[in-house]
Amino acid sequence: MLMVALVGASSLFNLGATRTPASSHREAPIISQDPAADNTDTYAFVSPDRPDTVTLIASYYPFQEPAGFPNFYRFGDDVTYDIRVDSNGDAVEDIIYRFQFTTQIQDPTTFLYATGEVESLDDPDLNVRQFYTVTELRGGTATVIAEGLQTPPSNVGPNTTPDYESLAEAAVYEVGDLQVFAGQRDDSFYVDLGGIGDLLTIRQPPGGGDRGINDLMGLNVQTIAVQVPIEQVTTDGSVPTEVDDPAAVIGVWATASRFSTTIIGVDGSRIGDGDLVQVSRLGNPLVNEVIVPLSSKDAFNASIPSNDAQFLPTVLDPQLPDLLADIYGIEVPEGDRDDLVAVFLTGVAGLNQPAGVVPSEQMRLNVAVPPSDDPDRLGVIAGDLAGFPNGRRVGDDVVDIELRVAAGVLVDGFDMEPNNQLGDGVDGNDREYLDEFPYLATPHQGFTHDHHETDRANAEADATAEADATEESDSEDSATEESPAAEADATEESDSEDSATEESDEDS
Repeated sequence: MLMVALVGASSLFNLGATRTPASSHREAPIISQDPAADNTDTYAFVSPDRPDTVTLIASYYPFQEPAGFPNFYRFGDDVTYDIRVDSNGDAVEDIIYRFQFTTQIQDPTTFLYATGEVESLDDPDLNVRQFYTVTELRGGTATVIAEGLQTPPSNVGPNTTPDYESLAEAAVYEVGDLQVFAGQRDDSFYVDLGGIGDLLTIRQPPGGGDRGINDLMGLNVQTIAVQVPIEQVTTDGSVPTEVDDPAAVIGVWATASRFSTTIIGVDGSRIGDGDLVQVSRLGNPLVNEVIVPLSSKDAFNASIPSNDAQFLPTVLDPQLPDLLADIYGIEVPEGDRDDLVAVFLTGVAGLNQPAGVVPSEQMRLNVAVPPSDDPDRLGVIAGDLAGFPNGRRVGDDVVDIELRVAAGVLVDGFDMEPNNQLGDGVDGNDREYLDEFPYLATPHQGFTHDHHETDRANAEADATAEADATEESDSEDSATEESPAAEADATEESDSEDSATEESDEDS
């Protein structure tokens, strides 16, 4: 049964600083060495400003330090980036939106990324430029729908890219009835990686109150995005309006592929040859991080949804809930976790489970669910059916959601404290999202930007101020308790002085 509207009141348990589980940043051993192909996040949602369309987004290249001089970030010319759509639930993609890139250097005799202020995409001062082709693969036919499109440059700084927003806007293209974008964006996923990586630590249990540290603050990613009319991704070409319409649910995931052979020339150049081989895959967030064991992580990245039966045991009986039970002393459901199978493999019955679904790891989206007027970061478990795990919007707090789901809040009898309060203590992104395509926030510039140290200092300052206030209050209470004794001492001293005066008068 699907539970909604979690209790909002918090109660800390007596555990001190305890331990918790990014989206897919460096999630597997091999892909962690290949950042240009590393898929960090995938998003799929009905567009809030254009509800007759769906927006599909995939980000790559995690942990981009904005000050990337002299070689600022770009997509891999030898990487093929795909967003895949399963329209009928059979675990096989029916549509692929493919992005392929080519880099051009205008003046190879200079070391500069740009030789002056860049005012437009075709500005002569923009030395390093990247162009791309978008191909739609459907029904065995590949159709080039756009070519020669240009990415915006990296956000270098106020002297090179003083009006970065206008450059990014110029890189949003209308292609027929689609919109497409490729370029640098803020890493809009937010998570306390420092705590998670340190034996699953929640800094202030159970994790609410925004007291964690966003370790992705100030970092960027490379993003591809496409906005598509709904009728182009449904199995029958319709625009469903009823949630139970058999055509309403689509599955989405993103991949990156490289050529099977890399030829390295004597001049250091590299050329890909052979067949394309998938090296990264991402549908639902955090699956490869905290569900798939180390022994299978690289295999998962190379696998296809129709072969996902091999991963079923790790979803039915994952390690994470047991860790939460051991660490927090909480009760979690025992036995096979069919609730997790619904979230990660089949979709939730009555919401985003296709008829006759073949279980596979995809992000399921019911396109008949309209965008929320007041989105809740906790999505479905907070009663907002337009949020994760019904697709994923850019602001959905997937870490808190999945921690609570792992603790059993979708199972009868487990939607209780502290299970329904778990979180990493990071409740939002460090930058505001856009209210229009491509929605992800403007990337951070290299000249000046803040990383999580500022966030950490603020959190520690808050904790210190709170401790100081408590100490000051205790001191005042102590002073109040001591005042009767002080008053008695003062009275006794006054009586002594009076007695001495009387004795002096008698002597006279």
